[in-house]
Amino acid sequence: MIPEVEGVIRQIAPSLPVFEVKTLHQALYSPNGLLIFQVAAALAGIMGTLGLILAIVGVYGVLSYVVSQRTHEIGIRMALGAQRKDVLRIVYRQGLWIVGIGLAVGIAGSLSVAHLLGSMIVVSSTDPVTYLAISATLAAIALLACYMPARRAMRVEPMQALRTE
Repeated sequence: MIPEVEGVIRQIAPSLPVFEVKTLHQALYSPNGLLIFQVAAALAGIMGTLGLILAIVGVYGVLSYVVSQRTHEIGIRMALGAQRKDVLRIVYRQGLWIVGIGLAVGIAGSLSVAHLLGSMIVVSSTDPVTYLAISATLAAIALLACYMPARRAMRVEPMQALRTE
């Protein structure tokens, strides 16, 4: 169909230069078309996933370290009658503090960057639904990362924890 279109253009406007005629599909999926945006979106998704994995590993690592430092205290609490759910509550409370501070700093930082880049972004840079959904997702995943150290803390034998100081 390309030769017919070129012929019609030459009949209508003979002085009009016609070059590099492509189909819509060829134009969109060329390096100058939407392909660059698709690659950028894929890279942004990969970077976001890596950031989420780093956040999970970071929360898990910090809580693991804090729980290992508090093994003696947890052993004393259990020896004095604390239940496993009390130990779980202690570890989760500390995890919630870490996650809450991280979310507050992250939201403040993202709002300030969104304000700076607001003229470059086509969509709303301060969409509350997006901020709420991302914050809830990160908080839920971080709390799941808190479960492993909490479970390990619940299994502490009081006598063993008291002996190892």
